[in-house]
Amino acid sequence: MISFLIFLGVFLFMECVTWLTHKYIMHGLMWYFHADHHQPKYEHTFERNDIFFVIFAIPSIVLFYLGVQGGFNYLFFIACGITTYGFCYFMIHDVLIHQRFKWFKNTKNKYLIGLRKAHKVHHKHLGKEHGECFGMLFVPFKYYKM
Repeated sequence: MISFLIFLGVFLFMECVTWLTHKYIMHGLMWYFHADHHQPKYEHTFERNDIFFVIFAIPSIVLFYLGVQGGFNYLFFIACGITTYGFCYFMIHDVLIHQRFKWFKNTKNKYLIGLRKAHKVHHKHLGKEHGECFGMLFVPFKYYKM
């Protein structure tokens, strides 16, 4: 039971980490890597922004290793929470919203449509200033009502 609570707590906490990282790192000191993501059309399969997947994967890999070495201790379940959040982020952000993979083009789900609308509002700003909606899985309720 405690393992599941650790996993769930880390998964939920990752939304806070994502929001803070997106607002203050991606739209701040590491804007160089994130800027191409805010351009209307990007010509290549990969963006500089994809470096953030690697950055977030490194702690997961280290925690998986340490958690397995420690006999599947709490570090393993922290890594599971981070990795599961990363997978959900990929599915929502890259697959559903940006359609980098054309798997879910015509959803009728109000939650997913709300996420899409909030992200569209985020991307209306092409520069690093004046951004809004920095989260991914939890966005303001007004986007579900629009």
